[in-house]
Amino acid sequence: MAPPWCLCRALLPALVFALLGLAAAAGPRQTPALELAEELAEELWSAGLPGDLPELEPECRSLLAAFAEGSAALTGCLGRRARPVRLCQGCHGHYRRLLEQYGSIARAVGNSSESHNCAKSILTSDRLQIVVTLSEFFNETWEAANCANCLKNNSEGLSNSTEEFLDLFNKSLTCFEHNLQGQAIDLSPNNYTEVCKNCNETYTKLNDLYNHLQRMNRQGGESAHSAHLCIDVEDAMNITRKLWSRTFNCSLPCSDTVPVIAVSSFILFLPIVFYLSSFLHSKQKKRILILPKRIQSNANLVNIQEKYS
Repeated sequence: MAPPWCLCRALLPALVFALLGLAAAAGPRQTPALELAEELAEELWSAGLPGDLPELEPECRSLLAAFAEGSAALTGCLGRRARPVRLCQGCHGHYRRLLEQYGSIARAVGNSSESHNCAKSILTSDRLQIVVTLSEFFNETWEAANCANCLKNNSEGLSNSTEEFLDLFNKSLTCFEHNLQGQAIDLSPNNYTEVCKNCNETYTKLNDLYNHLQRMNRQGGESAHSAHLCIDVEDAMNITRKLWSRTFNCSLPCSDTVPVIAVSSFILFLPIVFYLSSFLHSKQKKRILILPKRIQSNANLVNIQEKYS
């Protein structure tokens, strides 16, 4: 049996035309009747169907509204922090709340009857499945950004190593800005500016910490994105390296210079050692013929006899 509002909606055109027909049959002298019919027709049309159909239970409707508000908040946060990238730092709270709201929808509310099954009515009742699509989009974005590598296990805040890195990053930018005040930077190659001299220690610490975090992450990760740090840290390091090398033309002294020189010298010296050892070895193998004393004395005696014969 069709709901009452469906029957009312189906009968509205017939009822309106009937009222208009009665008003027209009354003649031109019945103007008040025509006006009354028009007013009644407008009221019926405006009543129509309610704008907010009662297709969801109140519990499910409140959960859907909360998910919509959470999605809007997370979308706004991602858009505002897209450049420079600060997604994991500023949006982890919105993302965690959205996960909780989606979990509340996925669980049945109230009893187990069909009317109270929010998961079925909201998530799988239509082909488009807007809520599921939005949830998958946010999850894929969050995983692609590797935000889990910057957060604590419960995702309630940044990890200690990430906070240490961001603190050094802010100190590096502050040092750059402080040493650039009132200076005209010469961007010629090999220009050793005040930034390079005064900020070398801070930048070296930042670069070493980033390399350490990369090594630790590669050793302990197993996921598809485990080889990368979170996008916030990567973007911050890329910005700092571009400023250091391209803008200020600074260079970071290599700490492995002495070992590299030692190994190179040893490799270059190997051919000399090889040829010298070969020469000495071959010389030792040469046999020097030495005549015994008896043979020498006999030879001398023969020479003397031949001389006086």
